[in-house]
Amino acid sequence: MEFSHRSVMLEETADLLNIRPGGIFLDGTVGGGGHSHEILRRLSGTGRLIGIDQDEDAIRAATERLSEFGDRATLVHANYVDFKKVLKSLGIEKVDGILLDLGVSSHQFDDAERGFSYRTDAPLDMRMDRSREQTARDIVNTYTETELYRMIRDYGEDPFAKNIAKHIVRAREEAPVETTLQLAEIIRQAIPARIRNKGGHPAKQTFQAIRIELNRELDVLKASLSDMIDTLSPGGRMAVITFHSLEDRIVKQAFRTAENPCICPPDFPVCMCGRKSRGRVVTGKPLTASEEELSENPRAKSAKLRVFEKA
Repeated sequence: MEFSHRSVMLEETADLLNIRPGGIFLDGTVGGGGHSHEILRRLSGTGRLIGIDQDEDAIRAATERLSEFGDRATLVHANYVDFKKVLKSLGIEKVDGILLDLGVSSHQFDDAERGFSYRTDAPLDMRMDRSREQTARDIVNTYTETELYRMIRDYGEDPFAKNIAKHIVRAREEAPVETTLQLAEIIRQAIPARIRNKGGHPAKQTFQAIRIELNRELDVLKASLSDMIDTLSPGGRMAVITFHSLEDRIVKQAFRTAENPCICPPDFPVCMCGRKSRGRVVTGKPLTASEEELSENPRAKSAKLRVFEKA
């Protein structure tokens, strides 16, 4: 299946990265290469882009998409949490800009066999990096009821998490849960009919929770943001596009702490902790997609863009 993914807030992101023509930029979630292509287009002959993605399909697609830029684009199959190792292997200490476009790509959702979608039948997979062994099937069939409840409550923010966990455990006692539609039906039955018929698909939040758990999405994000800010050159910017409140909350807090790291009690007349600001938050409020973009790409509806500038 051809890798397709529409880059959200493409122009806005590139503008806010404040691209220096001869700079070095890191795209930690290169996907199909849309944002990377725009960054490279704005760079001069000495500018360079390092693209990372844990999905080999994305690396193949981006390699083809960015081929016109030759060796100015370097693509690496890795998780962005390992970005420092990637940069070190390339002899790079500092970069002038970093981009993270989080969440699941359109390709991953639309390729049924990847198991991300609750609307098409496929094996329960949901791996962003298919070289890893653990799949969504393992989580659904081996986690305890308490672990499932915790995961669905915390990562899916579903008010029916306890009942969903109970129904999953009850169903797998009969036979292992193998496919996406099997799981979606189990979830549907766990939610009261009066709720089920309102709003979005009843399985959406649980599928999100399993995906986040399996791919360690929030752990990876928390572990990366501070180090990424440290890797920016003075005046360099970091842009992060999130697609749900849990991600956005982590980015917002990390940027706020980097801007104002002081831990002194608020009644202290002067700062005594000695912690220095590492820069400033460029976006007071997160940017969202325009009405025009939403009409062309409804999946951009939940996207939020936040930007930080290194001092």
